[in-house]
Amino acid sequence: MDAIELIKDRRSVRKYKNEKVDRETMKEIVELSKWAPSWANYQIARYTLVDDDAVIKRLADEGVYGFSYNIKTLHKAQGVAVLSFVKGKSGKLDTPKGSYEPSANNVWEIFDAGIACQTFCLAAHAKGVGTCIFGVIDDKKIGEIVNLPAEESVAALIVYGYEDGKHAQPTPRKEVDDILRFV
Repeated sequence: MDAIELIKDRRSVRKYKNEKVDRETMKEIVELSKWAPSWANYQIARYTLVDDDAVIKRLADEGVYGFSYNIKTLHKAQGVAVLSFVKGKSGKLDTPKGSYEPSANNVWEIFDAGIACQTFCLAAHAKGVGTCIFGVIDDKKIGEIVNLPAEESVAALIVYGYEDGKHAQPTPRKEVDDILRFV
C-alpha cells in the first residue's frame, strides 16, 4: 500500500473481531510509530498497550466520563493503546530560560502527541489493524489505571483490533478551494 492510498483508506474503526492482535504485531506498529517527527527530536510519545480484558473494562467504566459511545466500543475492544507524552520537553530548547521559546510552547506537547497518534494509526492500518482515537477521556483517571509515570500525561486512547467487516466508504470531503488559501 503506498502512502497516498494509506492516507485515503484509513478510517476510524469501531467494530472489531473477537481476536486479539498479537504483541509482536503491536511491537512492529510502535517500531514504525517511533519515526513520527517531534519538537527538537525529543521523541516524547509513549505507548502503553493494554490487552488485559479487566483493565480495558476498567478504562471503559472509569476513564471516559460515562460517554456511552466510547464505553460501548471499549467493552468490545481487544486492545487499547494509551498514548501519553513526557511533560515539559516540547516547545523548549536546552537554552537559558526565555532565550527562545515559541509563544505556543504549551501546545507543542499535544501537537507532538498528535503527530505520533496519526503515525500510530497509519502504521496499524498498514499492518491490517484498525484503530479509533478517543478524545473524550479522563486523562488523570486513565493515568492511574495504567500506572503511568508521574512525568507523563495521557493524550489519547486508541482502540485497536482486527476490523469486523469492511469499513465504510469515506464521507465527502470539502473542496480544496474551501480549505486552502495562498498569500
